[in-house]
Amino acid sequence: MLIETVETSVVVGLETNCYLVADEATRDAVVIDPGGSPASILHRITQLRLKVNLIVNTHGHFDHISADQQVMDATGAALAAHRDALSLFKLGGGAAFFGISLPQPPLPTRLLQDGDRLTFGGETLQVLHTPGHSAGCICLWSESRAVVFDGDLLFRGGIGRSDLPGGNEGQLLRSIQEKILTLPDATVVYPGHGPSTTVGRERKLNPFLF
Repeated sequence: MLIETVETSVVVGLETNCYLVADEATRDAVVIDPGGSPASILHRITQLRLKVNLIVNTHGHFDHISADQQVMDATGAALAAHRDALSLFKLGGGAAFFGISLPQPPLPTRLLQDGDRLTFGGETLQVLHTPGHSAGCICLWSESRAVVFDGDLLFRGGIGRSDLPGGNEGQLLRSIQEKILTLPDATVVYPGHGPSTTVGRERKLNPFLF
């Protein structure tokens, strides 16, 4: 599995991790959370000779979806997100809540639910529904590769915020406990912001989980 991180920004100072995940043999790929900087994302797709058939948003906040349209237009890829994220997409990803004006994002063309499997080449990502940061949050887990892309659920030494509309701290902590901390300790966690970590490290050292 090829995993490429592209740091993106829709506004200055708000960096989001976009992940290009591909089957190394076939170059079939998915794009996870194109949150901005579409030129940078598309440049890396071209450099890596990827064939992108699907874009997946871990949730509907604007800093994770703002380059959806440009990547869709350039690649012809479908757009997938959890069905419970639809209302946030329709609200423009909540950008107005922060006083930011952005174009209306496209709506997902494929609605996901817990347990769905996304296959590209010989690789598979399983959808884990993990509400709490917002209602429609998901993680994408590869059991065979021991990696999970978890959006804004769990960070290195931190957790996602739950004070935005649709957030719920108790629900967020349950999602972490039931869907992430049940994975093997060696599982690499690729978050929506900041550096990667492992399940084992966060289990032992994350102060929000004690």
